[in-house]
Amino acid sequence: MNVKRIVPILGLVLLAALVVIPGPAKGEMYVEGYIGGSFPPNAGSDFSTSHNGAVGRPGFRSETHSPKGILDPAVIGGLKVGTWFVKEGFLGYNYPDWAKYLGFYIDFSYHRLDYGHQSLSTVGRDVNFNTTAALGPGNSFQQALSDQMFSEGSAATLAFMFAFRYGFMPDSEVPFGRLQPYVGVGPAILFSSQNITIQSAGLVNRVFYPYTIKPGSQSSTDICLAVEAGLRYMALKNVSLDASFKYRYAQPSYTFDYTDSVAFGGGVGRSFTFKPTYNLIGFQIGAAYHF
Repeated sequence: MNVKRIVPILGLVLLAALVVIPGPAKGEMYVEGYIGGSFPPNAGSDFSTSHNGAVGRPGFRSETHSPKGILDPAVIGGLKVGTWFVKEGFLGYNYPDWAKYLGFYIDFSYHRLDYGHQSLSTVGRDVNFNTTAALGPGNSFQQALSDQMFSEGSAATLAFMFAFRYGFMPDSEVPFGRLQPYVGVGPAILFSSQNITIQSAGLVNRVFYPYTIKPGSQSSTDICLAVEAGLRYMALKNVSLDASFKYRYAQPSYTFDYTDSVAFGGGVGRSFTFKPTYNLIGFQIGAAYHF
């Protein structure tokens, strides 16, 4: 994921949102910055590494890895630009009175998405196709072993949220109500990356040959589901405080190319695909300016 490319795109999107919404919105157009924590549950995915023809013997050697998928907590930060559909607000349309409960906002967030050092539940297989007397009969053998993995990752999400709110504690300054619980749901684009390292061993003729795979960073861009629930308090007519819970669901796919050091002769190119299912959970607090 190239964050340097995402930031200018985000800036254009937010600028467009500001341009199309006229100034006299009477507090129903807002820009908000927020910060919080991301606490994702485990997101593992089985994958396999292989060593066809390893050590000069005809056959197939492979390892099936089952990571625990433990993701580290991270700091999350972001920016929202939104509006509520009031008569004085978005594009100056004369919305019906009930539309004031509805709104739309664009939400950009960023946080780390790291897999810390953790064990892999791995099964190594050695399938020997030998048929000559000199090399011995064919056989198949497998054994479980414990390996290690870690990965440095990141996630940037651009969400397009349709929202519903309700107002409590109305007064002359904020007729809709100072206390405004809300929920939002919508599609989002998840820009994510992983830079994985695997420390394992190949099983060849019932002997383990250790190896390390560092294929470099790979990225994935995916459509995901975004859900949010929050509570906004209008501290002033044009300033609000916000606390919210955020959820993102995505199924990215990362394909890593690496050089197989266990294969006979060395320098053989291999690849594997890591396909976790992310259920990203975050809690954040923010402050917004309304105009």
